[in-house]
Amino acid sequence: MITLDEFETLAKSRRATRNFAPTPVSPELLERIIEIARWSPSGYNLQPTHFVLVTDPGVKSRLVPACLKQRQVAEAGAVVVITGDRRAADQNFHDMLEAEKQAGTIDETYEKLLRKVIPLVFSTGPAGIGWLWKAAAGPILGPFIPVPSIPAVYKRYWLTKQTMLCAMTLMLAAAAAGLATLPMEGFDERRVARVLGIPRSQMIPVVIAIGYSADKELKKTRLPLERFVHRNGW
Repeated sequence: MITLDEFETLAKSRRATRNFAPTPVSPELLERIIEIARWSPSGYNLQPTHFVLVTDPGVKSRLVPACLKQRQVAEAGAVVVITGDRRAADQNFHDMLEAEKQAGTIDETYEKLLRKVIPLVFSTGPAGIGWLWKAAAGPILGPFIPVPSIPAVYKRYWLTKQTMLCAMTLMLAAAAAGLATLPMEGFDERRVARVLGIPRSQMIPVVIAIGYSADKELKKTRLPLERFVHRNGW
């Protein structure tokens, strides 16, 4: 098992790379990294994260304008477009339950709880208006009881949390494999979706260029820890 010291070295050494070498990355290595990333934590185990792996030079060149002409999209050996499925509860819930039961990782009590909770927090109801009462629940009930951010109302927020857990795992796995990554937020989501044929049911929080670095060894900096740690309260 990896030690804390080894993981600390890995986490502190990973940084965004601005220049990629033209060396291709093997498909087997890329798929192994994605396989590792998909084991990241997943709310309700609904696994809404999808990975669009782009290695074709022609497709990458068409992505460059959609990514605000960031040349790394074309230069990197691959680009991983991470998406979140708005339909994850409908698409994956029952299959997830069956898989959990076959693996013996869920008991009857928790299964009943999930069958009750998932439709409640994810359903938008007929014509998509079922979220109205859920949207009002927070301001009304908030002063009296804790009210979570309901995915049916804040679906993009929920999906962003889920997908970014996978994105970070992917980048750490890439670093462990000797690869460099560059996470990009600067892109036109609609154009990226159009180039890759990504359906409207998917939202795109991040695009990650991945490949072998052409940069010299670069140091990573952070501001002092005490500026950001608040012990037992803010």
